[in-house]
Amino acid sequence: MDLSDLVKTLSDVLKTKKLKLATAESCTGGLISMLITDLAGSSDVFDRGFVTYSNQSKIDMLEVSPLTLDRHGAVSEQTAIEMAKGAIKQSQADIAIAVTGIAGPSGGTPDKPVGLVYIGFARKNGESFAIKNLFHGDRTAIRKTTAKTALETVLNKIGE
Repeated sequence: MDLSDLVKTLSDVLKTKKLKLATAESCTGGLISMLITDLAGSSDVFDRGFVTYSNQSKIDMLEVSPLTLDRHGAVSEQTAIEMAKGAIKQSQADIAIAVTGIAGPSGGTPDKPVGLVYIGFARKNGESFAIKNLFHGDRTAIRKTTAKTALETVLNKIGE
């Protein structure tokens, strides 16, 4: 499914279930929010997006714990979950998706290589999880694959 079809399908499911989505984006820099809001009528299903590229913005806007960032780093399962939970808390959304990763071409380490991305998910009911991914390609490819995977994650989860 291409991105526009994916966004349309997700929007239709969110609308049918009367759910609103929020995003918390780091490595994608607002790409997920842009893809959603490119669709006419997106205000029915999209509440808001947070672009929290720096650690301080994650703390300030999403209430990610400085201790989490110190212990696990910005690119971690724990941070992705806290970002998603923060997006729920700071919005009127029912569901939030968060992404944090290393899009490259630099910034990778042996423990956290370029392409490592965590996708966090949270619901207003308290459910949350994160998925670890290792994407390949250049910066643009990693960001697009991250956005697509994040949208698929929401669709799969709410379609259950």
